[in-house]
Amino acid sequence: MQLYRFPPFARSVAAGAALAIMTSGAALARPDSLTMTCAAAAGMVASNGAMVIGTGPNIFDRYVNSLRYCSGFEQLKPEWIKTKDNPQCFVGYTCYVPTRENSFR
Repeated sequence: MQLYRFPPFARSVAAGAALAIMTSGAALARPDSLTMTCAAAAGMVASNGAMVIGTGPNIFDRYVNSLRYCSGFEQLKPEWIKTKDNPQCFVGYTCYVPTRENSFR
């Protein structure tokens, strides 16, 4: 059985392309609500539909603008977060699974 051998330059090009693909997503940082205005944070959720936003050191949650971004039997719960200009900024909703203990009726 004969193996095909790539020339050295082709291997380095392939390795570079693979590295670029693997690191392209790693460069994206999670938005931090403490550095944004209320309008910017709410606008991000409204325009993207669903966003993971940091609300403090090592604290984050996923915020959505409608029920279509939740799954199964999840429902919407309104959420207010702290931003640079507003300590109680309504950004959208979080998805939760209702039970008897946490029902928001």
